Amino acid sequence: MNREVLHRFFMGNVTVQEGMAIKAWVERSEENKRTFIKERRLFDALMLQDEKKFVATTKQKSRLLTFAYRGMKIAAVVMITLISYHILQTNIENQEQSALTAVSVPAGQRTQVTLSDGTQVWLNACSYLYYPAQFNKEERRVILKGEGFFDVTPNKEKPFIVETEQYNVEVLGTQFNVDAYNKVFETALMKGSVRVMSKSNLKKIVTLKPNEKVNVQGGNLIVSKIDDISTYRWKEGLICFQKTPFQSIMKKFEKCYDIKIVIQNNKMLDYSFTGKFRQADGVEYALNLLQKDIHFQYNKDDRENIIYIH
Repeated sequence: MNREVLHRFFMGNVTVQEGMAIKAWVERSEENKRTFIKERRLFDALMLQDEKKFVATTKQKSRLLTFAYRGMKIAAVVMITLISYHILQTNIENQEQSALTAVSVPAGQRTQVTLSDGTQVWLNACSYLYYPAQFNKEERRVILKGEGFFDVTPNKEKPFIVETEQYNVEVLGTQFNVDAYNKVFETALMKGSVRVMSKSNLKKIVTLKPNEKVNVQGGNLIVSKIDDISTYRWKEGLICFQKTPFQSIMKKFEKCYDIKIVIQNNKMLDYSFTGKFRQADGVEYALNLLQKDIHFQYNKDDRENIIYIH
C-alpha cells in the first residue's frame, strides 16, 4: 500500500473507496497489518512533533476498520481511532508495548471519551489524546495536545497523570481543565486537588485548590483565582468570552467553526467583547450578534472557506 495514501487515511483525507481499499488490504495478511502499524507509528511520531497538525482518524469495531461517510468523502465529524497498535513507549513509562488508543478532534468539533477506569474526558477542537486500553498497576497516564476537561475517577493507590509537552498534571480524583494548545499551558481546578509539575525543572511544582488556575508567565508557574468559570463551558457547546480582544475572538472562531478569518480592518484590534455563543448556531450567527456591539462588515468566500472582516 502506498505510504502517501496511508498518511492521507490517517488524516481522514480519503474517499470512501480508498478507505474501503485500505480496510481490505489490512485484513488480507498479517504482514499488511504490521506495515499498517509501522506507518501509524511514524505518522503519530510526526504529529507529536508538530503541534499544528492534527490527525483525523477512524473508529474500530471488533478490531476492524469502519468508516463514517457523507457523500463520497469521510464525514467532517469527530473520528476516533480505536485500532490497537504497539509502539515503543517514549512518553508513557512502565507501559512498554501497551496498546494505545488515539483520539483526534478536528477543527469545529468536540467529543467525549470514557477511559477504562471510568474517568470521563471532554476534548475540544484541534485536540488529541493518547491513552492505554488498560492502565498499569502504578499509575493512570495519558498524553494531551490541545484542550481537555477531565472528571477523574478517585483512586488513591493509582494517581492520574495528564502529560503535556512541558508540564504534567497529577491528581487522585477531581474535575479540572487543561489547556495545552501549542506553547500555551493552563490548568484550572473545579473540584478536588491537582499538582502541576514542570517536566524540565522538577523544582517547579504548584498545588491547586478548587477555583484556582495556573498558567505560565516568563517561564514560571503563576497561580490565580478563576475569574470566569464560563470560560470552561466549551464542553457544553458554549463559546464564552470575558473582555476578550477581537483578534482573540476570531482565533477562537477559527478553531470552533473550522474556518479561516482574515481581519482587514485594523480598527477592530482595539475592541474587546464579553458574552457567549452556542457553537451549534454557526459562525455567521455569532458574527451577526457581534455586529450589534462592534461596528464591522464581513463577507464570506464559501469556495475558499474564508471570512474577511472589513
